[in-house]
Amino acid sequence: MGGMGGWRKGARLTAGLVAGLACGALVLQYVLLLRAAPDGAALATIRFFSYFTILGNTLVALACITVALGRDMAWMARPRALGAVALYIAIVGIVYFTVLRPLWQPQGAQWLADAALHYAVPLAYLAWWTWAVPHRCLSWADLAWWLPFPLAYLAWALWRGSWAGEYPYPFIDVAALGIGTVLRNALAVTAGFIAFGALLVWLDRHWPRHGDIRPG
Repeated sequence: MGGMGGWRKGARLTAGLVAGLACGALVLQYVLLLRAAPDGAALATIRFFSYFTILGNTLVALACITVALGRDMAWMARPRALGAVALYIAIVGIVYFTVLRPLWQPQGAQWLADAALHYAVPLAYLAWWTWAVPHRCLSWADLAWWLPFPLAYLAWALWRGSWAGEYPYPFIDVAALGIGTVLRNALAVTAGFIAFGALLVWLDRHWPRHGDIRPG
């Protein structure tokens, strides 16, 4: 990471543990989805990656694997990228807890996958980000870099839903709610991204420089 030394052993080890948790949750959810798929593995795989939850957990796995391997100069190991992942996975947990959790009651292995993807991984990554990532490295301009990904996801989810006839989340189901309600819901979620992203930047800019990277 330009101008910084290597990751310390403790941060790399815990990054590996978080990556393992995320990978385990993703594999479990993928297997469960394949078992229940009525239309084959290919469409099931597209459906799998059509959930923001899956994308967020995948980014956690990629970021933490990058750090665990000691690839200090990789883009995924930079504070801006690690902050983006913190934002995305935090929104995964917040939206699930506040909006989606009351809508269904998963059982057995599905409950385990849900708990890992929506609670365990977000909490583990945010704890790791708080402790291990160098702080006072983010700027307010980073918010502008973080928003295109969820906006592009929204466009993809709406486009796919229009031809596949299924939407990954009920609050963006145009067929059930109408485009006006969906757009209002999308604006509310976007405002949540902006608000929580601003909070992360503010916290980072006021945090002591206790990150687990040694200055070069």
